[in-house]
Amino acid sequence: MTECTNRTLLKEKIRLNELGGGESRIKRQHDQGKYTARERIEKLVDPGSFIEFDKFVTHRCNDFGMSENKFLGDGVITGIGKINGKQVALFSQDFTCWGGALGAAFAKKICKVMDFALNNRIPVIGINDSGGARIQEGVDSLAGYAEIFYRNVKCSGVIPQISLVMGPCAGGAVYSPAMTDFIFMVDQTSYMFVTGPEVIKTVTHEEVTKEELGGAKTHNEKSGVAHFMCSDEDDCFERTRELLSFLPSSNFTKVNRENTQDNVERSNNKLKDFIPSNSKKPYDMKELILEIVDNKHFLEVQAGFAKNILCGFSKMGGDSIGIIANQPNNLAGVLDIDSSMKAARFIRFCDAFEIPILTLVDVPGFLPGTVQEFGGIIKHGSKLLYAFSEATVPMITLITRKAYGGAYDVMASKHIRSDINLAYPNAEIAVMGAEGAVKIIFRNELKGLDGDAFEVKKAELIKDYEDKFNNPYKAAELGYLDEIIFPEDTRKKIIQYLRSLENKKVYRPKRKHGNIQL
Repeated sequence: MTECTNRTLLKEKIRLNELGGGESRIKRQHDQGKYTARERIEKLVDPGSFIEFDKFVTHRCNDFGMSENKFLGDGVITGIGKINGKQVALFSQDFTCWGGALGAAFAKKICKVMDFALNNRIPVIGINDSGGARIQEGVDSLAGYAEIFYRNVKCSGVIPQISLVMGPCAGGAVYSPAMTDFIFMVDQTSYMFVTGPEVIKTVTHEEVTKEELGGAKTHNEKSGVAHFMCSDEDDCFERTRELLSFLPSSNFTKVNRENTQDNVERSNNKLKDFIPSNSKKPYDMKELILEIVDNKHFLEVQAGFAKNILCGFSKMGGDSIGIIANQPNNLAGVLDIDSSMKAARFIRFCDAFEIPILTLVDVPGFLPGTVQEFGGIIKHGSKLLYAFSEATVPMITLITRKAYGGAYDVMASKHIRSDINLAYPNAEIAVMGAEGAVKIIFRNELKGLDGDAFEVKKAELIKDYEDKFNNPYKAAELGYLDEIIFPEDTRKKIIQYLRSLENKKVYRPKRKHGNIQL
């Protein structure tokens, strides 16, 4: 071939690769309010930064007429690019090619880019839009999924893994996103389920739509499978870029401190009278968080699930931190099965990637009831305890109001090795609330009284109990609190302590791994 012919051939192959499944299928994708696989990458990464791998890979299947049915790239786009100047690896499944169905060559491309990400210690982002396994390739397709799953586990805790579900993700395909660190879903256009509505109708006779079964709202509010629900694909890309700004490239690096215009010495005057003196009165913990973090910027994770606990990322003094906080506005901030699992998973991510943890405590205890006990609150609550106890990153705990019973221990107390434990002057640390404690401790003394005499005596005993226990000073005397601080000094104090913990190192006994109560 002449040089001119070679150039022409290369240009034609590039054109065919970029055409995907063809103009009509691209139009169908757009008509559904979805971008193509290539457009998604272009909108996510920094302009001009994407380098594509394996443009011309095709499958080797000759069964069922597949030898005559090929697309250059085999239905998935893979490569590397930059997001906010940070190198990332990506793959984007192309629904215009066989509905994004995965075959052996398709899987090998994904595995190759995941191996590249792991070897070079950069995050990997998977854009999922696939009907599942390529049936024509049989067990090769299943083998391809398993190879991807294996790499998800291998990468876990080493590099951040992010899944953007932007269409169907069904059957065995769901387990790869499930093993990544964060899942984004787009409202009304993405869904995940192991078995679809038709199979469910056949087996259990239940009738359910795809959206009800596995839509973005379902997995963000009911199952807790997803972490972020986005209004459209552009919103999804913007929030992915936002998330990456808080994360390191791998567990070998830390997030660089950013210059911030928000004064680290700034007083939090709003907090002087923010916490209600009545311990039963709710307030919004999110308002407290926004008051103390840099530029009032808090990226909440799983905002629609287990709303009685808040998890998310912020910066304080330019440093990334993970925040876990009881939410008195929802179920009084009580701990239950869902909130325990939600927070435990978030803590383990922060610990894996050296992100300091700030815990804000206002917790009355664990949620009572047969639903919780039969559902395994003992096991699931222990996950939160395990996660905090296992963490070796800098940990600061602030008790804003009450910390009762076993929940006091679990919420990053000094006893499970939080580095710095603080409290506001009105904090209550006790086995339980004063009224409940008095009813138990003095039940015999109160038994013989009635009417006004009963109420007067009970009030007297409650006040005495509160004076002795429902304040932070007893804990401070015992060294369980490092400092009692004024609410208006919260931001300044936390940043001071964060800076003092910058070089923290903890050495654990050698072991293969612990045995968390899964």
